[in-house]
Amino acid sequence: MTLTRDRALALVHEYTASDALRKHMYAVEIAMRAMAVRSGEDPEAWGTVGLIHDFDYERFPNAAHAPDAEHPSEGVRILAGLGAPESWQHAILGHAAYTGVPRETPMARALFGVDELCGFLVACALVRPSRSLVDLEPKSVLKKLKDKAFARGVSREDVRLGAEELGVPLEELIQFLLEALRPHEAVLGLGTTG
Repeated sequence: MTLTRDRALALVHEYTASDALRKHMYAVEIAMRAMAVRSGEDPEAWGTVGLIHDFDYERFPNAAHAPDAEHPSEGVRILAGLGAPESWQHAILGHAAYTGVPRETPMARALFGVDELCGFLVACALVRPSRSLVDLEPKSVLKKLKDKAFARGVSREDVRLGAEELGVPLEELIQFLLEALRPHEAVLGLGTTG
């Protein structure tokens, strides 16, 4: 049985109360769909992995970064019980570097490469007068990445390593993700509010 997007979305809503975290998962879903198209892979599968990668984050927080307990391990156990393919499980485990699970597939490298960066791009948009990605440029994002006080929760090392593992210059990855996310600003809570 393949875990459908509808079932994945139901899991997100069942396990995640935070609107901001839900929107993060939507952003990663959008990014993963774009990465799948770019890689000649299945956008439905990659998008679903992006959507559910953090569904267990609130219920099983992992402040200690235990490699085999809490998030994402608990979520992956739930997904395995629902029939999620092993490739999805490995990608989700690998998006948290502390699990020690190597990112050996294009899907796993893509998830790691877009996860932190999607969060950072949204943070950059939210501090702009427009609250939009439309007028956000890669050079501005790169400048904000150097500001350690801005969006402290985003691992700059993971952002850098994600682009490196994808074999893409960081500025190019930022541009690609901006283009993927811009048409979906309303879903992400971005853009001018009336």
